[in-house]
Amino acid sequence: MRAFKMMGALALMPVLAASIPVAGAQQPNAKPEKVEVEGKPVNAATPGPTPADSITENTVTVGSEKIAYKAIAGTITVGSTDAYDSQLGLDGKLLPDGTNPPDATKPEDAPATARIFYTAYFKKDAAPGTRPVMFFYNGGPGSATMWLHMGSFGPRRVVTPDTEHKTAAPYTMVDNQYSLLDVTDVVFIDAPGTGFSRIMGKDKEKAFWGTDPDAHAFERFIRRFLTKYDRWNSPKYLFGESYGTPRSAVLSAALQNVDLNGIVLLSAILSFDNSPDLPRWNPGVDQAYALALPTYAATAFYHHKLPTQPAALEPFLSEVESFALGEYEAALLQGSQLSPAQKQAVAEKLHNYTGLPVDYLLKSDLRVTGGAFTKNLQDSDGMTTGRLDTRFKGPDLDRLSEEAEYDPQSNAISSAYTTAINQYMRTELKFGRDMTYKPGAYTEPGFSWDLRHQAPGGPPVGQGEGGTNVMPDLAYTMKTNPNMHVMLAGGYFDLATPFFEGIYEMHHLQIPAKLQSNISYKYYQSGHMVYVNENVLKQFHDDVASFVRSTESGK
Repeated sequence: MRAFKMMGALALMPVLAASIPVAGAQQPNAKPEKVEVEGKPVNAATPGPTPADSITENTVTVGSEKIAYKAIAGTITVGSTDAYDSQLGLDGKLLPDGTNPPDATKPEDAPATARIFYTAYFKKDAAPGTRPVMFFYNGGPGSATMWLHMGSFGPRRVVTPDTEHKTAAPYTMVDNQYSLLDVTDVVFIDAPGTGFSRIMGKDKEKAFWGTDPDAHAFERFIRRFLTKYDRWNSPKYLFGESYGTPRSAVLSAALQNVDLNGIVLLSAILSFDNSPDLPRWNPGVDQAYALALPTYAATAFYHHKLPTQPAALEPFLSEVESFALGEYEAALLQGSQLSPAQKQAVAEKLHNYTGLPVDYLLKSDLRVTGGAFTKNLQDSDGMTTGRLDTRFKGPDLDRLSEEAEYDPQSNAISSAYTTAINQYMRTELKFGRDMTYKPGAYTEPGFSWDLRHQAPGGPPVGQGEGGTNVMPDLAYTMKTNPNMHVMLAGGYFDLATPFFEGIYEMHHLQIPAKLQSNISYKYYQSGHMVYVNENVLKQFHDDVASFVRSTESGK
């Protein structure tokens, strides 16, 4: 969910987490842990038997329509390269003409594979050949898709109070009247090494934990899914949240000869130079501060920390956006050449838009990171502001810290979602009774995410300069498939992937001006996980359903 559970981490935890820096993760290629089964040593890299798919049936009412559906919880195995993947059958085993390398005498030395877990919901009595299908995934990178699965458009969802930390279990699961099954079949996919998905084989971490390897694993999964369920001629959609949005950009470009009808980008970031988390380590690239400013302003508005409270949020944000890309960005670009008088004037305007003290803004050189803002906005109250959803707040862990040390929003809902996915999978979907569901891969030995990326036609990995930027991938997809549409969605109170940053990136895609009309924008008074707010979830359902209906014909 979360995009940087490296940034929320890297971000986008949900789930992205508040921050699980990749730098602190263990290095790849750690030796497999030695365990024993029935007193005999077993190498943990040895794959166990593939669990059988579980098929259940149920109904859900969306609007006034009672929908009967079939749920399939299962796995599809993909190879780490196109060459090896082509030797595998749909059961993940070598085809009759497939061969392992001669040196693959042990399971851990075999070519790397990922056994990817998914839950697919198919509307019964619908024509599968032409009914739309939408693929969902969260981000992290390294997050399972339990957030979207248990919170957004599946047939069941967990209920959590908006902006509050609910008391402990029992949590409430309800039929989801906002499920998207009224317009499309939905498939929730756990990334390799998360949820019930598992990775195995030689150098398995390098094979799947990185911008490009990850996208290609999803690409191979989708192709195999389309074959297994005879859905090649269905209208096809990608739905990524947080780090799932850069995954969607790279994945869409990798899906050669699979024209997509549409992509939904929820809480998007495509160029990591625009992240408000770490711009101080990227001096001279100041636009992240300007792009985060409207979210700072929305947050100060919500918590009534502005010197003068505006009458309404959205007109106020329009004013802030103009200042951010105008006077504020111009001031940042001047660096040390900015005169003291100009600096004072900009600091006073920033105070009016953020509520932060003028002295603090001057001391920070007009540059406030996301973590510094969430620590200082409500400092006088001893409260830390949320990151994934800045409407949340919680007590400071350290009153003297310079930046926020945790994310109150993540703490408020993570237990409910973890409980829900574990309970739901085992009791309702009848899958994984003896398996561990991994909310993320962050604690796995060898977890480290390789952010390097090769854009279509760009320099090879390791030879390009600059930060990771997958905008060229989305632009490539839109130019080679000019009938495809993109829906950009997010929350005004999201500081993991600020809403203005997503808008900025869309308007800087390298596409003809006429293709800009293929992009629609939907923003809500919520945070990173817009669906946590039930009123927003209802509107979000209607907006995505309308997007599908308007694009499923492929025109």
